[in-house]
Amino acid sequence: MNHSATNTVRLLWAGLRMLLVLTVVTGVLYPLAVTGITQALFNGKANGSEIKSEGKVVGSQLIGQTWNLKGTDKPDPKWFQPRPSNSDYDPLATGSSQLGASDPKLYKMVDAAQKQVAAFNSVPGDEVLPSEVPKDAVTGSASAIDPHISPEYADIQVKRVARSNNLDVAQVQKLVDDHTEGRTAGFLGEPHVNVLELNIALKELAKS
Repeated sequence: MNHSATNTVRLLWAGLRMLLVLTVVTGVLYPLAVTGITQALFNGKANGSEIKSEGKVVGSQLIGQTWNLKGTDKPDPKWFQPRPSNSDYDPLATGSSQLGASDPKLYKMVDAAQKQVAAFNSVPGDEVLPSEVPKDAVTGSASAIDPHISPEYADIQVKRVARSNNLDVAQVQKLVDDHTEGRTAGFLGEPHVNVLELNIALKELAKS
C-alpha cells in the first residue's frame, strides 16, 4: 500500500472513531444525563405538568380541554367552562382563527357568542347581560389550547355551577377565589384560573 493510500485509511479510521465517540456522547450519554437531571429536579414539568385526580392522570396544567355533556358538543352546566378553542383543544392543531379585529365575520361571531354565554350562565332571577361577558369567554387564545380563564369569566359562571350541583354560591365562589393565580412574578400577564384544577376541586366539593 502506498503512502497516500495509508494516509487516506488513517484519516477515514480517525473520522469513524470520532463519529462513534460523538454518537455515544451526544446521542446517548448527554440525553440520559439531561433526562436524569430533569426527572430528579423537575419531575412534574419534565413529564408534561400532569394533573392527577383519584390517582389517574386527567390532563395537563398547560393544555385546556372541553367540558361538554357526554357524547355531545354542548357545554355541561355542572362544570366551569374554558374559553373557546379554534382547534377544540387539540394540541396537534394549535392556532387562532386568524380573523382580524375589524373583520365583520369576527364581530358577528363575538356578538353571537356573548349572547350565548350570557344565556348559558343566567339563572332564574339573576340574568347575565351580554355586556357583562368578559372577552376571554368569547375569544380564543393564540395557541387555542390555553388552560386558563380570567377570574371575571369564572365569576359569571359561579351561580350556574352552584345551582347545577346543588351547592351554596358562597362555597363555589370561594373555590374560584382560592384557585385564582396572580400575575407571574407580580407583573407579567394577568390574573388567571386553571379550569381543570378548578373543576377537580369542584368535584371534591360536590362529593362532600
